[in-house]
Amino acid sequence: MNLPEAIASVARRPVAVLGFGVSGQAAAALLRQCGCGVEAYDEKTVPGVRGDFGPTEAKRHDLVVYSPGFRQDHAWLAAARAAGCQCLGELDFASLFWKGTLIAVTGTNGKTTLTEFLATALRRQGQSSVPAGNIGHPLSRLDDLGATEGRVAVCEVSSFQAEGLQYLQPHVLLWTNFDEDHLDRYANLRDYFSAKWNLVERLAQPRLFVGESVALAAQKFGRKLPPAAVVVRRGDAWQPAPAGSVFATHPQCENYLVAQAYWLAEGYPLQVLEETAQSFSTRRHRLAPVVEWQGVTYWNDSKGTNFHATLAALESFSHPVVWIGGGKSKGGDIEGFAGKVAGRIREAFLIGETAGILATGLHQRGVAATQCESLREAVQRSHDAARQSLPAQVLFSPGFSSFDMFHDYAERGLAFEQAVLGLKAGRSGVMQETAPV
Repeated sequence: MNLPEAIASVARRPVAVLGFGVSGQAAAALLRQCGCGVEAYDEKTVPGVRGDFGPTEAKRHDLVVYSPGFRQDHAWLAAARAAGCQCLGELDFASLFWKGTLIAVTGTNGKTTLTEFLATALRRQGQSSVPAGNIGHPLSRLDDLGATEGRVAVCEVSSFQAEGLQYLQPHVLLWTNFDEDHLDRYANLRDYFSAKWNLVERLAQPRLFVGESVALAAQKFGRKLPPAAVVVRRGDAWQPAPAGSVFATHPQCENYLVAQAYWLAEGYPLQVLEETAQSFSTRRHRLAPVVEWQGVTYWNDSKGTNFHATLAALESFSHPVVWIGGGKSKGGDIEGFAGKVAGRIREAFLIGETAGILATGLHQRGVAATQCESLREAVQRSHDAARQSLPAQVLFSPGFSSFDMFHDYAERGLAFEQAVLGLKAGRSGVMQETAPV
């Protein structure tokens, strides 16, 4: 594979790859396919990977490819830029190799589901399409994607990936929704919005489809949507998502309408989109039932890592639930979030570093809340509470990051499922007397 002309002159010396997780490894593999030398750096201890990057290291490189976890003001990027290095995010770097159509999907919630759904629908329509990006399949993994000409990449783009773009030019942008998130990375909501707005400014052509909350945020922050932008508002004359599909409830019902707006603009038959929606299933850990036992149904929504996602999950139930929540704060108004949660739950069992402030906020509103040392304890205690009024629902939708207790949301979701199934099987000492024989 040949290097794109845009970076050929700065890839003669070994390329520095900052962050050697999924995206860093993919970028390194692509560089090696092009015959480039690679030196990897990671702040975590990784065998065979350097653990420090400063002015001395930066002088050995002309090109740096960094993972989205690196803030624009990170000391390693500052050192690279001071040494005259060109610095590209992994997605920006990979976009130089993509010769087909690139559809960017962003939003605060539901973008992974929408990315995979749209790629599936396009394949059903006869397009050669692949999901990529922030879904766990970096665009740099071109060796898995095959030849790119004539193909469509439906690419989930996070706000982290949208920062500092230099080359990525999406042909289409679907921006589903906007709400409070990532305020541990951004000073305020305006900055978070501005990171995503970079995608609007990078559009190769004015093909932009946005949800109502995005249009409202643009107005609030003084940003003018392109005249050709399609704003999908509640109450507009769109066909609702098929009943019983994963898109039938909030927020996915609104995300589906954004996809529908794009689909119809392309002239594709709506029937294909509807048939895809009817057969489509979400990834694990997104509002999925785990088991019903002793009149209590347990729901795993570990992928609910922000306020908007958890509130949407709560809204999908017709009666108040027993809620398991908490985790590592990403900033934002936690007490205000507790106030919104309070009216939708019977009782709460809370974990992680935010458990205390959540408990205080719920107590102030007359809702019982218990701080738990572990997720397993929260599952055990929730069962007794839920059985006080049957049938009952126990919802695990944390509303926060997993990183204070787990590697990621998937590990956290699996731990929840194991705790629930272990409880049911009678392996939990605290609840063994209630386990079925």
